[in-house]
Parts: sequence; C-alpha cells; structure tokens
Amino acid sequence: MFKEFKTFIMRGNVLDMAVGIIIGAAFGKIVTSFVTDVLTPVLSLGMGKVDFSNLFFVLNGDSYPTLDAAKAAGVATLNYGTFLNVVLDFVIVAFSIFLIIKAANKLKRAEEPAPVTTKECPECCSSIPMKARKCAHCGSAVAS
Repeated sequence: MFKEFKTFIMRGNVLDMAVGIIIGAAFGKIVTSFVTDVLTPVLSLGMGKVDFSNLFFVLNGDSYPTLDAAKAAGVATLNYGTFLNVVLDFVIVAFSIFLIIKAANKLKRAEEPAPVTTKECPECCSSIPMKARKCAHCGSAVAS
C-alpha cells in the first residue's frame, strides 16, 4: 500500500499541482496586499472612503458609525463593502493570471511539425511509407 501511495505521489502531475497550489497561495497574498494597500485607497478617493470594508447597511434600520460598532451591538448587517473588496481581489487575481499565461504563451516556441514519413497511394488512397515504390495494400506501383 505504501508503495502504491509513493508511486501516486511521485507522478509528475501530482507534484506539479502541489507546486501550483503553493505558488498560487503566495501569489494570492501578493494580490490581496496590492488590492488592500494600494488599489483600494486610490479607488476610494472618489468615494470619500478609505476602505471599502467599512461600507455596510444595517438591516434593522439603526445607524452605526462603523461595521465593528454594528457587530459589537449584535445587529444584522449587509457588508457590501467587504464583498466589493473580495470581488475586486478576484478580478485582479484573474486578470493577473491571464496576463501571466498570455506572456508565457508568447515565450513558448511553436513546436516544429513532425517530419512527413508517409504519403498517399494514388490508387487506393492508403497511407504508405515515403520510400515505398509499391503500395502494400493494393500492389500498384507508386512514383518515388
């Protein structure tokens, strides 16, 4: 059983996936910091707010100065600012991954096509080796 597990773990795609998850988690932290510390303050200048996460709506109609105060009072809130932060974070992560994949595809060389090793018999349309002088399927002579 241990041998089977070792074989499973050592397969290339499992290791590649593990590396991808670890790098993705680290990249997610970078993007979250970018959104929270750089982009959100710039975007919030137009709204007069410093942080989207403090945008909320109290469902019972009361008024609270901050989301923390509303939560401390135990009232139900609709935290649309936090949701906006998460959506913005997702869009930036998705766009960043798109740009990385696009750049990687540009760097990837186009694979050379495999050399042609067969040709078509003019009589029976079978595939035969390029060097063949006679078709193995129908026996007709084939020009070299």
